[in-house]
Amino acid sequence: MDNKEVLTAEDVQALQPLYSAVIAAIKEVYDPEIPVNVYDLGLIYELTINKEHEVSILMTFTAPNCPMADQVLAEVKQGVEAVPGVTKCTIDLTFEPQWDRSMLSEEARIELGMDYEEDDYSKLND
Repeated sequence: MDNKEVLTAEDVQALQPLYSAVIAAIKEVYDPEIPVNVYDLGLIYELTINKEHEVSILMTFTAPNCPMADQVLAEVKQGVEAVPGVTKCTIDLTFEPQWDRSMLSEEARIELGMDYEEDDYSKLND
């Protein structure tokens, strides 16, 4: 997939429903150890779709030695490729930058019972 392909405003508008459907598919894949989907965990660093409807994903894991990495990658790929209109899905794995709790979505923080203020208070007590 050519990630340097320039999309027009019309291309972007036309791809928006597909983009939303791909995100919905990714949100169906849950981390096996944390009851939150991989999208809301902040594991998806980049998501692009080109004019040929090929999806490219750059993602990470909460830890480099995740024992379920292969399964999660396969589930993301299968879920995205099952979205009507998607012609291909490629996933690249990275650990730069390293994942941390600040990457959690608000939904994930609520699901995990975390509060933004918790992080702020811990900084104040250092």
